[in-house]
Amino acid sequence: MTAIEQSMQSASHPSRWQRIRGGLSVLFASKVAVIGLMIVLFWVLVAIFAPLLTPYTPTAQDATAQNSAPSAAHILGTDDLGRDIWSRLLYGARVVLVMLPIGEHFWLPLGVAIWGVLLGMIIGTTLGLFGGYLGGWRDESVMRVLDAMMAFPVILLYMIIIAAVGSSATNVVLAIAIVGTPGIARLVRSLTLDIRTRDYIRAAEIRGESKLHIMFIEILPNARGPIIIDAMLRVGYAIFAMGTLGFLGLGLPPPSPDWGSMVSSGRRYILAGSPWAALWPSLAIATLVVGLNLFADGLREESTRYQ
Repeated sequence: MTAIEQSMQSASHPSRWQRIRGGLSVLFASKVAVIGLMIVLFWVLVAIFAPLLTPYTPTAQDATAQNSAPSAAHILGTDDLGRDIWSRLLYGARVVLVMLPIGEHFWLPLGVAIWGVLLGMIIGTTLGLFGGYLGGWRDESVMRVLDAMMAFPVILLYMIIIAAVGSSATNVVLAIAIVGTPGIARLVRSLTLDIRTRDYIRAAEIRGESKLHIMFIEILPNARGPIIIDAMLRVGYAIFAMGTLGFLGLGLPPPSPDWGSMVSSGRRYILAGSPWAALWPSLAIATLVVGLNLFADGLREESTRYQ
């Protein structure tokens, strides 16, 4: 094989390292995406190394330091029970991004928001692929049920689900997945309706490939870009939903370091001159959601430039 043929083959079939390098070049070409990634990485790292970054546990109480201002002993202050706010923020980030508590002593990797989005992506992607490719009564029946779910206000639907199944980390994951499934399914369906008209889909049908092969091997990989970006945005929405549920008393059960419940309990002391317990978790939710949105928006803008 000549050098020209080798270079042509390399260009048509890039190696894994070339694909990774190409993806990184798209990422670092966007300043917005880099800023968002730095914010997200900050929270991921402090969540992973939480035991090394604070001498306190999130449930340790100090009766002599209730609603105290930031100090050398408590860098972000304490709440009404004397619990260190910095430690509760760190361990709260763990629940959101890094670890899913199952029972009292068992954890799964990845946090509540990520598991909720992953489960919703699996269900929604499957429904969208089947509806978009098969069409007919299958598509109509699935889409009408999902449209009925989307008719409910999002917060109301969250409250109905949590009130029905109870408040726990796994049930919050379930609620996030159920609420997110209709939007994901409609996105994947619209992508499938476009991709199924392409020539390579016709070629696969002529070869006699099964419907499952065409949907998951031919269509899904070619729709992964918008789906991945949508998933990043949905993680931000899930974090905001967790904060809202916690604020309403429907999030993680106490004494879990839930950011939303921290805001809810701390807001009673804002006018009393102790805003710290409500201020810091509010900023945590805002910065993490903004970071995820910046990351996703930057990637979307850069990826559309190369289409």
